[in-house]
Amino acid sequence: MSGLGLRHWQEVIEVLRTIIPIYDRVNKTISFGKDIRFRQYGICGHVFPGELILDAGSGYGNMSKEVLKELKGEVSLILYDPIPDMLNNVKMFIRPNLPVCLQSGIFEFMPFRDNTFDVVMCGYSLRDAIKLKQAVAEIHRVLKQNGRAIIVDIGKPDNAIIRLGVSFYLKYILGIFAFVVSGKPALKFGTIYGTYLKWPKNSDLQKILTTEFSKVEFIKYMMGSAIIVIGYK
Repeated sequence: MSGLGLRHWQEVIEVLRTIIPIYDRVNKTISFGKDIRFRQYGICGHVFPGELILDAGSGYGNMSKEVLKELKGEVSLILYDPIPDMLNNVKMFIRPNLPVCLQSGIFEFMPFRDNTFDVVMCGYSLRDAIKLKQAVAEIHRVLKQNGRAIIVDIGKPDNAIIRLGVSFYLKYILGIFAFVVSGKPALKFGTIYGTYLKWPKNSDLQKILTTEFSKVEFIKYMMGSAIIVIGYK
């Protein structure tokens, strides 16, 4: 089954916990500043005022920040992440007195009722699922009928040559950029390569999503190395 598996997931979570102070700065650098743009692409036209949104694997709440900006705060958000320390830092990035709640937990067992959310967003987080198919099923379960799942993440191109190029960047080049902006602690960002190895190819991910969602829009950028996916319940 696709996903990190429990042991690898625990290792990734521990790494993420230790790089909290530099997480945002390094993430912007290794994505060449495109992570924010891709988040905006995923949000634009897919979230609407008055909706209830789950930011799953929220981290600091970067997806939520873009939603609040896009809709001028006219939305209700739950930020959901397996690392409480990440959620503790949300107040540093999102202004107080906004309609935001915090909840800790994992993709595979969401503590929410069926048909709760208008939108579930996964910004560079679904790749870290323990069991990908179970995570996708849970996302589908908590969505309302006609709700949308928005997935923004690294893509794994079907073309073997392009896929090799992406692998080379993640395994060798990413660490250099991370080290330049944040020093030795940033070398732990190399764990991204391990999650990428277990991430399905774009076509396989699309098949997994279509087993749950009635319609899937699969948008590829940078020769398939960046993806925005909209799944409709």
